[in-house]
Amino acid sequence: MSQATKAGFSSLNVTFLGTASAQPSSTRNHSSLALRLGGDVWLFDCGEATQHQLQKSTVKMGRIGKIFITHAHGDHIFGLIPLLASCLNGAGGITGADDARTHINMDTPPIEIYGPLGTRAYIRTGMSYTHTLVGMPYVVHELRFPTDPQEGDFTSLPLLPGESPSGRNIPQVDGVWSNIFKDATVSVSAAPIHHSVPCLGFVVTEAPVPGKMDFAKYIPDIKRTKAHMSVMSRLQQGESVELSDGTVLHGPSRRKGRKIVILGDTYDPSPICGLAMDAGLLIHEATNAHLPGIDGNTKDSDTFETVEARAKSRGHSTPQMAGAFAKRINARLLVLNHFSARYPGDESEVSLKIMEAIATLASQAFGSNVTCARDFMNIDVESSE
Repeated sequence: MSQATKAGFSSLNVTFLGTASAQPSSTRNHSSLALRLGGDVWLFDCGEATQHQLQKSTVKMGRIGKIFITHAHGDHIFGLIPLLASCLNGAGGITGADDARTHINMDTPPIEIYGPLGTRAYIRTGMSYTHTLVGMPYVVHELRFPTDPQEGDFTSLPLLPGESPSGRNIPQVDGVWSNIFKDATVSVSAAPIHHSVPCLGFVVTEAPVPGKMDFAKYIPDIKRTKAHMSVMSRLQQGESVELSDGTVLHGPSRRKGRKIVILGDTYDPSPICGLAMDAGLLIHEATNAHLPGIDGNTKDSDTFETVEARAKSRGHSTPQMAGAFAKRINARLLVLNHFSARYPGDESEVSLKIMEAIATLASQAFGSNVTCARDFMNIDVESSE
């Protein structure tokens, strides 16, 4: 990681690239968000025109190292192949002749893609039939549900130039996929969430970080023993240091790192509860809302109950459902996204009034303030301590 250290990341930031549901609008693009971990970028979902949104944002496309797909509905995945072509120096191929551009240095670190069954087949099929060549490697890992085939690529098409053969088929264990990625600074786990098709929620957890340090309490011992002040950096990392006279100084205990929960579409994310508890940030969809007197499209026959029932029947949530789940997992901050096309994402008076009403519905269930995402909104994820 570019800016990851023993102390964790210099910053954690979420940029919403697309906050629409099934249909994009002039003010909301299809689903995608970028998580910036220091200088690195991880993408979650990649709806149509995501690379256009990246170009308009402050997120650097060349920094993308991992892409996580929650489910295979088009509004979450149709932008993936074009984005890969751009990120991996792609070009149109030729038929009937050897193309030097197919000779790729596979020792280059690949872009890693994680998704449900079919992600690998989708990418391979799309690139094959569009004759798309890439100049750098990528690898596809699939999170296999218990009912999925546990082996194979789920396609008869052969491995493409640039696609690493080391893609894993990751089995579900005890209802979740734990630590599908983990290094010294961060880990990613996933769990199924209920939607109309197989769908995932992801939990990004920063490793424990050094606690706050009271430098003044160490100075007398360091001066007395004439120890080098560099011991301070070791103490700050939580280490214990023995001085020349046998005195042992103990650094502060490490504290929990930040936790971010990013859900795909869902009408019930209960299976991810265990992984998601005490999240610093929960990103939850709120596709439909009942807004009488505020939304001019509200039907006279609608009630809160009928709107919720309709949302659930299509695999989606209302603001109240999102707020209730945030309360259930003791989240610190709730951000709503994936809004119906009837809810624009501009800053007009009407739009702001609608978003305020949606946030209020969620906060009444959550018990705390709620933010409604719009395209290009940035949120810094702060430590709880």
